[in-house]
Amino acid sequence: MAASCSLVCCGEERESDKAVVVRFSNGCVNNADSLDFSMYRNADGNKPKKRNRQILVAESDRLCYVGQNFGGTSLKCNSLCKYYVGVLNRQTMQMEVHSAQLFNMQPMIPGEMAENAKPQDTNSYRDKVDSLIEAFGTNKQKRALASRRLNQVGSDALHQAVAKAASSVIDSKGLEALQQEVAETESQAALSSHLPPCNADADKRENVYPFDELLSPEEFAALEQAGSKMAAHTPEELQKMKDEGRNQCIIKHLENLATVGEARDKTSRCAFYLSMLLKLARQKNVTRKFGQEEDCPHIIQNKLLRTFTVGTFNNGRVQNMVSTSMRAKLAAYSLALLLHMGYMTADLTLLHRDLGITETRMIEVAKSMGLTLSKPVRAKSDEAGLHDDHRQASVVLPLVKYDQFLERRKRKKMH
Repeated sequence: MAASCSLVCCGEERESDKAVVVRFSNGCVNNADSLDFSMYRNADGNKPKKRNRQILVAESDRLCYVGQNFGGTSLKCNSLCKYYVGVLNRQTMQMEVHSAQLFNMQPMIPGEMAENAKPQDTNSYRDKVDSLIEAFGTNKQKRALASRRLNQVGSDALHQAVAKAASSVIDSKGLEALQQEVAETESQAALSSHLPPCNADADKRENVYPFDELLSPEEFAALEQAGSKMAAHTPEELQKMKDEGRNQCIIKHLENLATVGEARDKTSRCAFYLSMLLKLARQKNVTRKFGQEEDCPHIIQNKLLRTFTVGTFNNGRVQNMVSTSMRAKLAAYSLALLLHMGYMTADLTLLHRDLGITETRMIEVAKSMGLTLSKPVRAKSDEAGLHDDHRQASVVLPLVKYDQFLERRKRKKMH
C-alpha cells in the first residue's frame, strides 16, 4: 500500500524567494546536471520597478543560456498567471507548495551582443524583401525590382519639381491670392454644372438656350389651361399683385401681353411656369402637394421636383429639399425662360428680387451664361428718379467670356 502524503502551504513568498522553472527555446536538455545555474538580482533595491528584476544564467561546456524576467524577451505569462511547484519531503511525506516564476532560456554566444547589437532595426518589411530579392531572387523578380526603383526615383523627382514650382508661384502671387482664385474657380465650376443646356455656336440668339430644353413640347402643351388663367388677369388684379410685391418680372410681361396670337399664348404659359420656379426658389422643404393650389399640371410637378430638388432622409422618410446649388439652378433656368419671354433680354433686377437672392449672385449666374450686361445711364433731369435704371441681361452673339469673377468685393471685417 502506497504511503500517503499531506500538503503544506508555505504562505506568501517574496519575489526573490520564488521557485524557478526554466524552458529552453532551442530544444530539450538531456542532462540537466551538466548545467551550472546562476541567479543575478538587481542591486538597486530602493526602486520598486527594478527591485524584482532577475537574470538566470545556465552554463555548459558548449553553450551559455540566459533568461530574464524583464524586457522584451521575458515571458508575459508571469504577469497573467500564478505558478506553483510542489516539493515532496520523503522523510516526513509532506509536500511543500512554493510559488514559482518561469524563465525562457535562450542560447547566447559570447561577444555577439556587443558587436552586432543595434538599437532598432530601421529597415521596413519592403526593404527586407527587396534585400532578399537582390540576393536570392530570380531574374524576373530582379528586373521588376529595378523597374520599381526607377519609377520611384522618377516619382520623387516629379514631386520635387511640383513642390518647387508651387513654392515659386506662392512666392510670386501670395497665398491669399491663390486661395481666392481656388475659391472662385470652385464656385464657377459648381455654378456651371447647373446651367441650362447651351449651344454657343448657334446662328440665332433664340437657339443659344433652346426653348425645348426648358419646356418640352409635352410640358408646354400641358400648360394650356394654366396659361389661359394667367392671361385672364384683369388690370386691377395685376395692380393688386404689384402692390403686394409678388413676381414683379411676371407682372411686367403680363401687363405688356399681346392681344391675340401665338406670342400671347406662349408668354402666358411661360409666365405660369416661371411663377412655379419663383415659388419653388423660396421653399426649403418641398412636399408632393407643391403646386396643387395653383392647379399645376402633374407633369410639371414631377419636372420641378425631379429637376430642382434633392432627396434627403429625415426620420426614415425621403424629403425633397431646395439646396443652395438648386437655387442657383433655379436662377439660371428662370433667366433663360425670361430671355425667351422678352426677345432675348431680361431684367436682372426684378428677377433677383423675385428669387430672393442677392444681385451679386444674379450677376454671377448671368456671366456664367455668357450674357451681355447693361445698365441705362441715369438721366440728369428732374425726372431721373422715375427713370428705369434696372440692370439688363441680353443674348449677344458671340457669347461673352468673362474672367473668374475678379470683381467680387471682399467681405468687410466685423469690428
